[in-house]
Amino acid sequence: MRPILMKGHERPLTYLKYNKDGDLLFSCAKDHTPTLWFADNGERLGTYRGHNGAVWCCDVSRDSTRLITGSADQTAKLWNVQTGAQLYTFNFDSPARSVDFSVGDKLVVITTDPFMELTSAIHIKRIAGDHTEQTGESVLTLKGPQGRINRAVWGPLNRTIISAGEDAVIRIWDSETGKLLKEADKEIGHKKTITSLSKSADGSHFLTGSLDKSAKLWDSRTLTLIKTYVTERPVNAVTMSPLLDHVVLGGGQDASAVTTTDHRAGKFEAKFFDKILQEEIGGVKGHFGPINALAFNPDGKSFSSGGEDGYVRIHHFDPDYFNIKI
Repeated sequence: MRPILMKGHERPLTYLKYNKDGDLLFSCAKDHTPTLWFADNGERLGTYRGHNGAVWCCDVSRDSTRLITGSADQTAKLWNVQTGAQLYTFNFDSPARSVDFSVGDKLVVITTDPFMELTSAIHIKRIAGDHTEQTGESVLTLKGPQGRINRAVWGPLNRTIISAGEDAVIRIWDSETGKLLKEADKEIGHKKTITSLSKSADGSHFLTGSLDKSAKLWDSRTLTLIKTYVTERPVNAVTMSPLLDHVVLGGGQDASAVTTTDHRAGKFEAKFFDKILQEEIGGVKGHFGPINALAFNPDGKSFSSGGEDGYVRIHHFDPDYFNIKI
């Protein structure tokens, strides 16, 4: 399995996202410029210029025509995927951390960081079919908990919003009323900041990764803890295979501690676990710094990782990967 190395970012990667068809890969980094790649051969198609700060997150519409990005420049921008044109800018009073289109792409949920006296917040915006009619008003704004919300995504049927972040508690909110419906039990939940959250292909369950060196699998409706995957280092990124029962965790030390260790000592590999048995089944090494972003191709035949080293690596699996038996 030879990885394809893609150098297009000057700064550490923050997020990776495949489109629904799995032929395009979008990458976000701290260098202000989200980039679009061909997912099969790693060819760079173009960049989206306009942000003035680190880009933390992105999402692409189901028909691959619209891209939304959230940035530290206190905006979320809507782009035309094909032309790279900016269609609309949502302005906020603090950095935009997480963006997620609803099923049907009529709504988007955007989270903003705490800043000065502001708490973190979850904003739901309506996405106009015609971008010339787009407005910036919120359908709903939820005042978040203490600390940053690192990810907020839509629950089943767009009825709920699932949020997770610095206070290590996963919350489920009603997307119509904004009421808090459920909180994860402190006893079984994460002990430190939740860095990442990734939904299964059908949206019935989701995976969270945390600095407490574990990842947990939860039921999207009931918030029941299903599985826990324990590793030796903080988890920055998680994803799961849409094809096999595999979950992938990526991480490493904190950025501040990286320079003090030899790159071979820094264990920067994407670790594969059996989703059911919770056992480690293998790892993919390669990054010269912590892995900050992971994404599985929707066809389950390849995955990509993005690191603190500024590289994106696409790994197409060998045939024997599909026959792994434990």
